[in-house]
Amino acid sequence: MSESVAGKRFRIGYALSPQKISTFMKYSLIIHARDRGVDFIQIDLTKPLIEQGPFDCVIHKLYDAEWKKQLEEFSLKSPTTFIIDPLNDIDKLQNRVTMLEFVNELKIQNLGTPLQVFVSDESSEALQDAMTRQGLKFPVIAKPLIADGAANSHQMSVVLNQNGLTKLDPPIVLQEFVNHGGVIFKVYVAGDHVKCVKRKSLPDINEEKLNTSSSENLISFSRISNFAPQNQSDRESYAEMVEAMEMPPLSFVNEVASRMRDALKLRLFNFDMLRDSRIGTRYLVVDINYFPGYAKAPEFETMLTDFFIDIAHKKRSRESGNSDQMENKMMEADSNGNDL
Repeated sequence: MSESVAGKRFRIGYALSPQKISTFMKYSLIIHARDRGVDFIQIDLTKPLIEQGPFDCVIHKLYDAEWKKQLEEFSLKSPTTFIIDPLNDIDKLQNRVTMLEFVNELKIQNLGTPLQVFVSDESSEALQDAMTRQGLKFPVIAKPLIADGAANSHQMSVVLNQNGLTKLDPPIVLQEFVNHGGVIFKVYVAGDHVKCVKRKSLPDINEEKLNTSSSENLISFSRISNFAPQNQSDRESYAEMVEAMEMPPLSFVNEVASRMRDALKLRLFNFDMLRDSRIGTRYLVVDINYFPGYAKAPEFETMLTDFFIDIAHKKRSRESGNSDQMENKMMEADSNGNDL
């Protein structure tokens, strides 16, 4: 049964790369949304956005200057259309230095971020000096500075010792590796709707593993299985440990998501969170992504459709407000005319 607002269907224009379309525009989402009065319309990137529509909402994950210009022009023409999300607010998540800066400013109890440092100099000595100044010790995670969703933005490595630094290609961010029980909590946010799931992560690295891995100085995430249990029994134990890992308190997850949403001024994002093994009640945010792969979350179709229905109601309220303002101006004009 359709849940269209005020008898009208809600039209969402989407501007996404072909790869993002394949991962986001799932048939199950399209049908679920359509049954509730929400329609998705693909934006033709070969034509000016201002000539397309009408749209009640535009969702996008494009970053080039031309697209930004088109969004600005479209917003002026269609001020009641929701743009999710403004490019200026997305920008801060494309830099791994600025990405996490605000988290500690939220001052949420038991929430923090790992130590990290940005290094632009290509010499291993500069990398080591930066680590020393920041108080970083091996192992560390090396991450590209730019996080724009491109393939190379996901090319990360665990650096085990100083020899591994020589294989890095700055500019780069070095982030503290924190043992966390081999489990990462991925929190998906769509407006007021939040889902937290746990996923297998990098295994813990202890001193023994560091000392016995002298032949490997740097390990890419694609080869991190070298640190994973090698025999069947240990692998099964590891899987059971992941399954048994307790989820963070729901109230805590919702508070973090809500405070981050307000601080970032974004509606579609997710963040990765670890439980610090050194302090079992402390969590660390290690990454934030704009417009993530929602299809990996359970019942994502309902979560996203509920979010779009919320936006539909806000859109109708925005239109009603504009209509009331226009009516008041007309009444004021009539009143002024009658006084003449």
